Amino acid sequence: MKYLYVVISSFFFLSFLKVNGEWNQFRGVSGQGHVDTKIPKFWSQNSPNLAWRTPISGTAWSSPILVHDQIVFTNARTLSDGKSLDLEVVALNESNGKISWRISLFTYPDLPRIHRKNSYASPTPYFDSESIFVHYGNLGTACLNTDGKTRWKKVFDYSPVHGSGCSPVVHDNLLIFSADGESDPCIYGLDKKNGNIRWKTTRTSKTKKNFSFCTPLVVPRGSGLQIISPASEFVFSYSLEGKELWKFNYPGGYSVVPRPVFADGIVFVSSGYDRPTLYAIKTDGVGDVTGSKLIWKTSKSVPRNSSIIVINNLLFMAADNGVVSCLDAKTGTTHWIERVGGSCSSSLLHANGFIYLTDETGKTFVFEAKRKYQLRAVNDLKERTLASSMAYNSSVFIRTEKAIYRFDTE
Repeated sequence: MKYLYVVISSFFFLSFLKVNGEWNQFRGVSGQGHVDTKIPKFWSQNSPNLAWRTPISGTAWSSPILVHDQIVFTNARTLSDGKSLDLEVVALNESNGKISWRISLFTYPDLPRIHRKNSYASPTPYFDSESIFVHYGNLGTACLNTDGKTRWKKVFDYSPVHGSGCSPVVHDNLLIFSADGESDPCIYGLDKKNGNIRWKTTRTSKTKKNFSFCTPLVVPRGSGLQIISPASEFVFSYSLEGKELWKFNYPGGYSVVPRPVFADGIVFVSSGYDRPTLYAIKTDGVGDVTGSKLIWKTSKSVPRNSSIIVINNLLFMAADNGVVSCLDAKTGTTHWIERVGGSCSSSLLHANGFIYLTDETGKTFVFEAKRKYQLRAVNDLKERTLASSMAYNSSVFIRTEKAIYRFDTE
């Protein structure tokens, strides 16, 4: 029966992911960094497979998404007075990189305080086949049509620390995001059609540092679904009605960034700062499951920022210093550990049997998704980046501090 449950839940999850077959959210259609296509392994600023490079004024670390034939992303610009903030959405033509439309959504007279590595537009948009949903944390949330016309916009005020990082998630008519600020940490469920609050669930935890930045993930639970939402010191599971189903304690964890990953009835969660620990937790529990649902854990070279990849029972993760590990996803046994890149914040990408790791200097390292480490390419754009890459239709899209690039398959 246990094996049958895993097979059914995995099949159900894969079917659930086929609703949108394009790169429509943070980490792609699955929310877990996979793309079912061949993308290039080699590129540079002058390589023949550079389709286009579009300079972008402003600073933001959100990832681009695909909206039909447009590349859409959020952006933040400081206005000419040097202190006012403009939060916007930009759409590029997917084929030539030219700006299709650009709309300002929120402006502020003074620049809010954020962490030096963060930006004012770090959360990635979500596209549900009809509408584009953008989120700037406590600075604003909005819904647009595919031509950039605003359908609604609202501000949900809370007290973030270091700025915002949680990307919005849509399921059916529900728009979900976490709001783990200095006080009153919680998770919201909005009506995506009008932005009204359907539910707001307070975290049932007492922590020393409440703030975290993690994007939730909707995964199977029996014949239904659950929202996995890591926060400070606990990862929570909620129903689609906002009811807490279970929670798991990771003592001392806070400022959680990596998005959780789900495979074969197990969710993989990093506990964040100060000493990150990766936990493999069964997702079928009820109540406090800290003592009953842990499969394995490790604190060796675990990421504080980069989200992991699980493929064919292999788990790949990149620590903040660029050290990459390959583990057995079921047992936590280490197959290999190698220093691959430099300082790393972006999440791993998997395509056609290869893992892509982009470090903060703009170098992307391509290695095989296998039990033995085999580096195949190093591609240097020589431009700083913290954004996670996007892949679609045999192309890879990379956002740096200066531009967005599209490279096609060689």
